[in-house]
Amino acid sequence: MVNKINGSIVRTTQHRESSSLRLPNMYGKAAIAFVFVIVLVISYSISIGTVDLRSYFFPLLQSPSVAPSLCATNSPLRVYMYDLPRRFNVGMLNRRNSDQTPVTSRTWPSWPVNSGLKRQHSVEYWMMGSLLYEGNGDEGEMREVVRVLDPEMADAFFVPFFSSLSFNTHGHNMTDPKTRIDRQLQIDLLEILRGSKYWKRYGGRDHVIPMTHPNAFRFLRTEVNASIQIVVDFGRYPRLMSNLSKDTVAPYVHVVESYTNDNLSDPFESRSTLLFFRGRTFRKDEGIVRVKLAKVLAGYDDILYERSVATGENIKASSLGMRSSKFCLHPAGDTPSSCRLFDAIVSHCVPVIVSDQIELPFEDEIDYSQFSLFFSFKEALEPGYMVTKLRRFPKEKWVEMWRQLKNISRHFEFQYPPKKEDAVDMLWRQVKHKLPGVKLAVHRNQRLKIPDWWRRR
Repeated sequence: MVNKINGSIVRTTQHRESSSLRLPNMYGKAAIAFVFVIVLVISYSISIGTVDLRSYFFPLLQSPSVAPSLCATNSPLRVYMYDLPRRFNVGMLNRRNSDQTPVTSRTWPSWPVNSGLKRQHSVEYWMMGSLLYEGNGDEGEMREVVRVLDPEMADAFFVPFFSSLSFNTHGHNMTDPKTRIDRQLQIDLLEILRGSKYWKRYGGRDHVIPMTHPNAFRFLRTEVNASIQIVVDFGRYPRLMSNLSKDTVAPYVHVVESYTNDNLSDPFESRSTLLFFRGRTFRKDEGIVRVKLAKVLAGYDDILYERSVATGENIKASSLGMRSSKFCLHPAGDTPSSCRLFDAIVSHCVPVIVSDQIELPFEDEIDYSQFSLFFSFKEALEPGYMVTKLRRFPKEKWVEMWRQLKNISRHFEFQYPPKKEDAVDMLWRQVKHKLPGVKLAVHRNQRLKIPDWWRRR
């Protein structure tokens, strides 16, 4: 009996021992299978490019020569602004103030109320203000640009020289002795830039310089030709000096007040004038079309085409005229563009653009054909052609264009504090779009033995 019991005990003990020996073997096989599956998954992920082990376990082995594309991210443009003495910028707004310390957000002056047409070339002022402003857009929305105080962190560099205001202030008559001040400012600025290692690094290619007046920086403009220039058109400069591949087209700053309460139930019928124009009719270059248009458009009861100069009273009269007109004529001036186009946009008057060489701001994002009409010089000067087209224009289509104008006019507002997707915010986005081309030019020039070889083919 005891022996049977002992035998059973021995067999039970052996069974337990054999079971305990099998359990580790089972766990081991399971672990091996699990590891095999993990290795298989990782190998497959590496093969299709979804996992980069070096970036996780060996970050120092990452190549610093490949940087993520700025335009491929939603990050704001990081801009370093040079701290220039006030004589280069806001000092021109109040020449009685001798303070030359760089301006800050606390000392930022308002744009003068009675500045007349100088305001239309004030893009430089609003761009500088947008960098000094320390907040965000409406409701805390992130704007397109952020100022950085460390130049090593910058994507681009802003040169706060008011070149347009300098011409209007110091050299407007071209032969005035004061024009020497404009020239000297340009000389002094170039001395500062040439002493900057960041200017010398890429020859100024990543530097942003506003030049919205056609005579801005006129003495030494070729010296900053490689930079990203903020212009309103390319009418006065050769293709190799200013072009769409490197420069950014800005809107003029409108001089009439924005039409903020345009909520009439029938705007088409309430605007009794068919076509409106008030301005200077004697212009140079393409602007000679204005004199010819005066003859072509004479004698129509529903067309207002008047010669005028820009005074405070005349600007108010132009604003009322645009708000009471269905279409606003925008013929070329001394250059292909003018402030009148943007006055029409903020007045919600459908622009009629007559210019064979005009370039328009933000055109990679905004389709002007949705709210504007375009005529060539030949079409516009054919007697009766343009007037017939406008008189037959469908009311429904005009109302849709009017709605589009109300919707997009915010993109042409210059203001301080800046707002999300206002004119300056849109401009910084345009600058951001230019930077890949800057990088391309820099990288190619660093390795090319024969620069611009393709132009010799």
